[in-house]
Amino acid sequence: MRNKKLDQLILQLENHLQCWKQFNYYLSLARSKQFDPDDETHFLEVKSLITQELELILALMEFPSPTKDEIHALIRGAPSVRYLSDLDEGPLRSLENQWHKIYIAWHSILGQLKVEQRKVESRTKWSLFGQKQS
Repeated sequence: MRNKKLDQLILQLENHLQCWKQFNYYLSLARSKQFDPDDETHFLEVKSLITQELELILALMEFPSPTKDEIHALIRGAPSVRYLSDLDEGPLRSLENQWHKIYIAWHSILGQLKVEQRKVESRTKWSLFGQKQS
């Protein structure tokens, strides 16, 4: 037995997490100060995807953390790779810590959804004659 809405939400969240991994990659590029104009363009695309996918996920479910405001604050705090590369160590570490907090929260939600998915998949109906039906 499958729940297509749940399956879609899990897929959406997994895609969203890939964007978060890419966001962290650009934080690393900024720290190393080794980036080019194409990296700037791609970083903007990643931030756009994060923001758009967040709205899609919010339309499908509610969750206590991470909050929309936390995510938007992180995105606003990273306008470009160049901007990040010019930050002092303290503010850059703070941004990385915010990223990590949000990233872990997303994984927690994903884990909860996968538990629910397994519960749904394990539910079967039994006929009067003891045969499984889906």
